[in-house]
This record gives sequence, C-alpha cells and structure tokens, in this order.
Amino acid sequence: MPLAEGKTFDFEDHSSIRSGFLETIEYSGNPQVITCETGEFSAVCPFSGLPDIAKVTLEYIPADKIIELKSLKYYYTSFRNVGIYQEAATDRIFKDLEKALEPRFLKVTTLYNIRGGILTTCVMDTRSVRENSAKNI
Repeated sequence: MPLAEGKTFDFEDHSSIRSGFLETIEYSGNPQVITCETGEFSAVCPFSGLPDIAKVTLEYIPADKIIELKSLKYYYTSFRNVGIYQEAATDRIFKDLEKALEPRFLKVTTLYNIRGGILTTCVMDTRSVRENSAKNI
C-alpha cells in the first residue's frame, strides 16, 4: 500500500553491512558441529520499506577458527537498516561467514516471519553451493 504523499521509508544499501565486524578465535579441538541461533535478525524489504524479521541459524564444523559471538551479534545488527531481499541476506551472511571462518562445513538458515500469509525459509550450505557451482547452476 503506497504511503501518503511525501512519506517514505529510508533505508541503506548493502555497503552498510559490516562484515569487518566478524572476528574469529583460534580453534584446535576435535571436529564438532557448532550451532548459533538468534531470533533477533532484521533487515528492510527494499520493495515495501517494511522490516523483515527472521530467526537465523548458523551451523558449522570449524577447521581452525570459531566465531566470536559478540562480533556475530554486531554483524547481524548491521543489517537492521539495510534494504535487502530475504534470499540476498541469506546469501550475504553465508558468504561473509564462509570467508571469515573457512570452515569444514557451513550452513545458514533464515526463517522469516510470515508476511502476507507466506512463510519463507532460505537455506545455504557448503555442500549444495559446491555441487551447484560444479554444475554451473
């Protein structure tokens, strides 16, 4: 629904996402699955200007680094005023975490609040990305 004349929602572009906030800690333990979840992720729909709220689940098997949790929270918070589609947000989180962690395995799941009666879940994991990249999909 259009807003009254002269009223708009302003939001930032993707350059406001602060991947530099991500910090890692050295890890030398046995392989294990680490899961980090938050229900407090938000960004802005670039179509409507309204907030998109999601639960983000990060699952990974570290190689030699783990994520520092406060830095992860700050990173997620940097999306708050960014106009980004749900699928693109999931892709960006996956790519930034894969670059920072260089894990043995990484999976990012975003479960967005229902909008217009539609529940959206986006999932990216290293196996699927590598398989589809090899197939040039």
